[in-house]
This record gives sequence, C-alpha cells and structure tokens, in this order.
Amino acid sequence: MAEREGRKMGRNTNTYTYHVETLQQWLPLTRLHILIHLIAVVSLCYYRLSHLFLHPPTPPWILITAAELLLSMLWFFNQAFRWRPVSRTTFIDKLPREDTLPGLDIFVCTLDPQKEPTVQVIDTVVSAIAMDYPSDKLAVYLSDDGGCPVTLYAMREAGAFAREWVPFCRKYGVKLRCPKVFFSPMGEDEHLLLQEGFKAHRDLIKAKYEKMQKNIEKFGSDPNNLRIVSDRAPLIEIINEEPGLPLLVYVSRERRPSLPHKFKGGALNTLLRVSGFLSNAPYFLVVDCDMYCNDPTSAKQAMCFFLDPQTSKDTAFVQFPQMFHNLSKKDIYDSQTRTAFKTMWQGMDGLRGPGLSGSGNYLSKSSLLFGSPNQKNDYMLDAEKYFGNSTGFIESMKVMRGQKSSKKSISREEMLKEALAVCSCSYENNTKWGTEVGFSYVILLESSATGYILHTRGWRSVYLYPKTPCFLGCAPTDIKEGMLQLVKWLSELLLLGFSKYSPFTHGFSSMSITHSLTYCFITMSSFYAIVFIIYGIVPQICLLKGIPVFPKVTDPWFAVFAFVYVSTQVQHLVEVLSGEGSMAMWWDEQRIWILKSVTSIFAMIDAMKKWVGLNKVKFSLSNKAVDKEKMKKYEEGRFDFQGAAVFMTPMVVLLIINIVGFFGGIWRVLNEKDFEEMFGQLFLVTYVMVLSYPILEAIVTMKSKSG
Repeated sequence: MAEREGRKMGRNTNTYTYHVETLQQWLPLTRLHILIHLIAVVSLCYYRLSHLFLHPPTPPWILITAAELLLSMLWFFNQAFRWRPVSRTTFIDKLPREDTLPGLDIFVCTLDPQKEPTVQVIDTVVSAIAMDYPSDKLAVYLSDDGGCPVTLYAMREAGAFAREWVPFCRKYGVKLRCPKVFFSPMGEDEHLLLQEGFKAHRDLIKAKYEKMQKNIEKFGSDPNNLRIVSDRAPLIEIINEEPGLPLLVYVSRERRPSLPHKFKGGALNTLLRVSGFLSNAPYFLVVDCDMYCNDPTSAKQAMCFFLDPQTSKDTAFVQFPQMFHNLSKKDIYDSQTRTAFKTMWQGMDGLRGPGLSGSGNYLSKSSLLFGSPNQKNDYMLDAEKYFGNSTGFIESMKVMRGQKSSKKSISREEMLKEALAVCSCSYENNTKWGTEVGFSYVILLESSATGYILHTRGWRSVYLYPKTPCFLGCAPTDIKEGMLQLVKWLSELLLLGFSKYSPFTHGFSSMSITHSLTYCFITMSSFYAIVFIIYGIVPQICLLKGIPVFPKVTDPWFAVFAFVYVSTQVQHLVEVLSGEGSMAMWWDEQRIWILKSVTSIFAMIDAMKKWVGLNKVKFSLSNKAVDKEKMKKYEEGRFDFQGAAVFMTPMVVLLIINIVGFFGGIWRVLNEKDFEEMFGQLFLVTYVMVLSYPILEAIVTMKSKSG
C-alpha cells in the first residue's frame, strides 16, 4: 500500500516490514545538475592548466590554479552526498509485542560538572529512564569519567525521583519526559489537564523535582564536591533495581595519571563490558549528557530497523540528527549544522549509511564485538586475545550471541566484583579493544572513526530524521566554543585521512566508490582553508597591481566561471529552501561557511603538530554551561568574538586585505579604465565585503571594548 502511494507521488519507494525508504523526489534533476556542473568544472580546470603550458607561469596564476584544482576536488567529493539521498518512515505500531522486544542499554557519559552542569546531566538521565520501552528490558548507565562526588550524589537523587516520575509519565501518557521541559511553559498539554487528578499529581511531582534540583545544587556548592578525581579506583553502584523500573547504574572506571585512558572511547568500551554483566542487552543507545530524550518512542523507531527481517542482519546503527533547543531564529553561527544533518547524512543514507555522530545513535553490540556481519561463532575460540581475560564477560557475549553459557549463575556481589575488574586501567592491555573490538581509538573522535570502520567491515547504518526531534541538546551560542569544537573535529578527521584507515586507501578497497568519496570529503574538508586564504589574498593584491587572474568579461571563458559560481549558489539555495529554510539562512550559511573554512587552518596546524609528535594528545570538553550575556547577543543575531581573538586572526587579516583591495581596486580601475579585465576580481572583493559586513562590525566592536 505504502509502495503504491509512493509511486503515485512520483517517488521511488522501497517498503520493508517495519519501515519505508523513499528516494529524493527530484533526484533526476539533482544528478543532471551534477553532470552539467562537472563539465563546467572540468572546463575551468582545463582553462587554468592549459594557460600554464601556453604562457610563462606566474606565481599568482600558479596559486589560483592550485586553489581551484583543490576546490574542484572537494566539490567532486561533496557531490557523493547528493547522488542518492533517501528519507525514511517507521511503523512502530507493527512491531512485535512489548514483552518480545530485545533488551536495550542506554549509555550517558559525563566528565566535568563545571562544564556539564550536573542538573542538566540528570535531566538527560531521567528522560532516558522514562523511555517508552519495557522497564524490564531497559537499563541506563552513567559513566562519570571525572569521578566527581556531586555526580554520584545526583544519580542517587535521580534514582529516588525516577520512582515517582516514571509511573507518573505512564499513568497519564506524558510525551515530554524530560522533567525540565515538562515543567516549563512549553511543556503544558491541554489534553493532560482534562484528566482527573492530573493537576494535583503534577504539582506534587513538580515539588519533588524542584527539591531534587535544590539538593543537587546545594551539594555542588561545595568546591570539593565538584573536583575531578584523576587518580582513583573503579566504582560501580546500582542505583535502582526495582520491579517496574529500568535498571539504573553509576560507573566510574579506574583512572591513573600515568596510564592512558583513551578519553570517551575508553569510557564507552568500559560501559560495553560492565553492561555485559548487569543487563547484557543486544542493543544500546549513546546519548550526550546534555541531549535529553525528547521523544520517548525513539527506541521503538530504532527497533524498526534492527528487527526488520530484511535489514536486521547487517544494520550496525541507527543515527538520529543532533538537534538543539536553544537555537535562535537567525542562528548566525549555523549551530544547527543543517548541511551535515539535512544534506550529508541523508545523502550517505542512500549509499551504505551515515557516519556515527557521537550522540543520538542506537547501536548493535554485535557490530562492535563480532567483526563483520557474516562473522561465525568460531570468532569466540580465541576470545581472550580479543576481549580480555574476563570469563564472565566472554560468557555474557556467548549468551547474547545465542550460544549456551557454561558458567554457573553467581551472586550479585561476585558479579559486581568481576564487573569492577573490567573497569581497570590495565584490562585492555594485549587485547583488541580499540582496534578490532569496541569503539575505535584511531582518533579522539571515537564515534566518527568507529562508524567509518564499521562501514569498511561490511556493516550498514540508517539515518532517521523524524518530524518530532528525538533528542535535543544545547548548541554553542558564541563563536569561541564553536571554533574550539570545529578545530578539534577537523584536526582529528584530518588525522584519520592520513592514517592506515584512510578512505583514500582502506576505504576504496573495502567500500563502494561513492560511499568512500563521502568519507574523503569528511576527512579533507579542512583543506577549504587553503582555498579561501588564497582566494582572499591573491586576487585582491593582483587587483591593486592591475594583474588579471580571471578571464576578461567579454571572453567566452568568463561565462564558464560565471556559470560555476551561479550553479553553486543555486544548488545551495535550493537545498536550503527545500529543507524549510529561508533566503536569510542561505546567506548566513555562506558567511559562516567562509568563516569556519578560514579558521580550519588551525585544525590543519593542530593535526600537523600531532602527526609529528609536537602536540600532546588531549581532549577539550565543550562548555555546556549557558552564559546569559552571550545568549542574548546570539538571540539578537549579533556576532560575539569575545575570547576568540586567536581564531579570528586569519579572518581579520583577510578582511584588511579585502578592504584595501576594494577601495584601492575601485580607484585604480577608474583611473586605468580596465574594467573588463578586472571585473572578476572586483566582483569577488565586493562579494567578500558584503558577506563579511556583520563580522567586520563585530570585530570593530570587540576591538573598541578591549581598547
């Protein structure tokens, strides 16, 4: 029925047991545009290269040619995302009975209560506990990698509150199960107010929630309770283990200053092992500590792919978009990352699946523990070599694999003792953890590397973008945090591009060419810095000196350059508007894209330092604490560069060069009357000036305040 409806609408639809896959409606036009644009790009490259052979090469021409060849390569990689984009719809009402659903673990990771406010972390944990999933099949684990007293205290408070919150949500059919959101004005539901006794019950629960918040804040007011304990023994505490409620567990793995801990990847691999003893679910959700579960049905939506007979065998993970509750209408920093979650991930979904984003993803434990989708059980014959010497954990994997366990049942105390052993710093020594087992340690971005490696092993993934956001987090609202995050991501991805797992080598040998190209783009996207720095300096200086670097406006070759520019802008505009965006969003995205691209030069420098061993590998945690003053500027659509002077240095230099080039170029053209030769450079410098005006204004404001 769904397939017939899809064909009536002119769309190519594949119908499965529990979900539907629909190809993008205007796919033929998209592919036609790519092919036409490709011809223009090849022609442009021919023009540049042939000029080098026919005329004496000059430094400006060589630099511009190099920039345009690099830009053409990145454009080519980027089109792989647009070759076969799909969207998906799930049918959770068709799933098997709840008592037959598989077990599900939820992993939440936190580190620093000063950057990740504890009350915010607990909201995420409580929203996970209240997931619309059978309680006896659900377990929630919090990894406290800071070993902070306030986090353990808050978990105990959360466990007590959950005993009231979960039954309340189920009794009245509450949809917004993050208590902070539910008790806010946006959480009011007139339908609930009509139910008898609801208002009184709600007020009672609200009072208990506010008491929990006050208790946590009071406990956290002591600086000693906020301290990160970097030298500590492992600790596992079962917070809740009552019938009718999900299992709730606090985990703090062993940390020693002199021993490697592998950051978040190491914490997640520890949770994989600990959960094998306590719940041993075949699937698990990873969610950032600031991304609460907004739609309690997300687990069942993910099961529509894991349990579907046609997709269950080789589906490694289901990725949901990262969406944010604190975005302003203008979103001048493009914190929503529309391009990634609307264009790139949907495009990869039509190939072999999107990458792993680090939060909001449901994973199959089999994909991380048992190699390829066709891996046979003889994989377990040499289990200690792969998984370590914990017989309890190895037996738990046999059970999950459907094999008989030879181990007798043990007491909860013995089980916890064994679970503590797999939390030690030395447990992973001489094993395959981080290489062939669990989350990858290839780079600090454990999620990106793991998702990519799973694809190279033959697994596929799924991207689901439902109308109701399933997870909502807190996006950076100032440029400093955004740039810190960007540099961290791009430098690590660049390292992946030059590692033994590079998509240019390992990827092409084990994945489809089109899918590999998407990873080529992801790992090499920091190279835009080279393009924009050359384009921001060379044409402007040449304009001042009267040296043309583009064809004369009356030259037929000028039409090729004009077409490439207009074609690129039209493609971007169509993607923004088709995704319910606006012209203002299209313009703002261009601005922030150039700003971020120029700033990514720091990512290249950082990656180079790490490559040669000059930089110590370290993880910089994003600050999730809200600054009211910065939030106000963000909501007003004003750029705020306070604290980001270093990141802004390249952009400031380019703006100065462009200002001089703009006014000096106009003066020179008016005097020399060579408008036809210099039109391309005049247009470029004018475009940069208009696009950069709000940035220039913010920089001037920042300088005046600091002065």
